[in-house]
Amino acid sequence: MDTCKVHENASKCSMNTMECFKVLSTQAQKISIATLCSLFGTLCILENSLVLYLIFSSARTRKKPSYIFISSLALADILASVIFVCSFVSFHVINESNFSKGTFLLQLWGVNTSFSASVSSLLLTALDRYICIVRPSEYKLLMTRKRAWVALGVLWVMCATIASLPLLGWNCCTLNSTCSQLFPFVDEKYLLSWICFVMVLLGCIIYIYTYVLWRAHQHVAYMEKHQMQVGKQNTTRMRMDIMLAKTLVMVLTVLMLCWSPVLILMIYSIFARLTNHLRKVFAFCSTLCLLNSMVNPVIYALRSKELYSSLRMIFSQFRRQMKASENNPEAESTRKSSVIDT
Repeated sequence: MDTCKVHENASKCSMNTMECFKVLSTQAQKISIATLCSLFGTLCILENSLVLYLIFSSARTRKKPSYIFISSLALADILASVIFVCSFVSFHVINESNFSKGTFLLQLWGVNTSFSASVSSLLLTALDRYICIVRPSEYKLLMTRKRAWVALGVLWVMCATIASLPLLGWNCCTLNSTCSQLFPFVDEKYLLSWICFVMVLLGCIIYIYTYVLWRAHQHVAYMEKHQMQVGKQNTTRMRMDIMLAKTLVMVLTVLMLCWSPVLILMIYSIFARLTNHLRKVFAFCSTLCLLNSMVNPVIYALRSKELYSSLRMIFSQFRRQMKASENNPEAESTRKSSVIDT
């Protein structure tokens, strides 16, 4: 039987209510959550930082709108990982007692903004692939570097604004309305609105990629049939576009698999009463968001030839430097003598 009534109005909003959302009751559960968050969060930050470095270290990739959108996705994943791990572990594992309404809603703003920006970056990437494959002759005119940055700026501002609504007053304590069963101080209607916003973004992405892959399949079939007429260069270019489109579909698939349990439980909480067991399940499913952010860079490295080539070049340079250091005994003796002098 539940010991806390979390589905209540603003008259019950208090610090005691915060304790009702700390659903991890055993030390084993807390250690498991802390381990998952630390592992996924650390790998996510390292991998996405590497992706950003690979993109911006090359003049060729950092000028392409496709990689500008991917860098936005990597940045959003880094921010989400840092904010999510710090706030989630502090709240559920460390059980900090200084969580106020403003502090919690500010952290929630950070997580919602970064995740919404991540999905928005995927949407822009999908549009980029759509224009590249459906209207290739006009791609460079329609998708310029300036337009890519402007589109990203508009979407980041929009995501930050929507995520800030609870902080600005759309919360159950201020409005004396029904509170969410999963998040303290969050109004149920706002939660439903945010879910609808994310679902619309995901629906648009699924539709665009379905159409893009269908057109890409048609192009491949045509070019294989008329390979002698169209030339080898055009065939290679089309295959690269199709490979990138398939890569982004893999990213979207991972996104859906990782976030579906969380979104389903959010929707279920609006229409039905949640038990403590389901809220514990929600806490563990939330770590799948970190898994999603951790897997995305791996997909880029394996599927993007340009990023993979840059990564191999970096490792090759590092290995050459190591071999040069090992094969140069004079430099090694100089280094040792300097260490001794120090």
